[in-house]
Amino acid sequence: MLDEKILFFLNNLSGQSGLFDAVIVFLADYLQYFLGIVFLWLLFCSRYPQKKKYVFLFTVLLSILVACFGIAAIIHYFYHHPRPFLVYPVNQIISASGSSFPSGHATFFFAMATAIFLFNKKWGIWFFIASVLISTSRVIAGVHYPSDIAGGAIIGFAVAYLIYTLIRRHSRFV
Repeated sequence: MLDEKILFFLNNLSGQSGLFDAVIVFLADYLQYFLGIVFLWLLFCSRYPQKKKYVFLFTVLLSILVACFGIAAIIHYFYHHPRPFLVYPVNQIISASGSSFPSGHATFFFAMATAIFLFNKKWGIWFFIASVLISTSRVIAGVHYPSDIAGGAIIGFAVAYLIYTLIRRHSRFV
């Protein structure tokens, strides 16, 4: 199956170099904290009017909440997909638990990146790049299948786009 072939191709990159593995661990587990801080710093240091900043922040937070704690949580409740390291002999270089599909990290960061992109294209592109790096590193680290990432990305994108569209209809600050 294509999902497993891509998993093995990417996962086989791990375990070859301590430095590479350290970069993957940073991307998979720690970059997320910097992204939150960078977003808040960019937003509150920007020249947007104060009300637009609050609408921007509200849109990003609501997108993340609905995508992760709404849609993805419902899927996790009704559908359990075991993580790759429970099924295959992969190089697992970070820890993870729970259902694999959809990726919570991909759902979170693609919802965030999409909402940011819809307000500010330049910032959004950087957040999409970071989302891809975080998500791909989690496949390399052996805790997700590529389809987990794709599912999370689709959910995150769709939810953020829908919420942005609804907020744009009801707010003059978008």
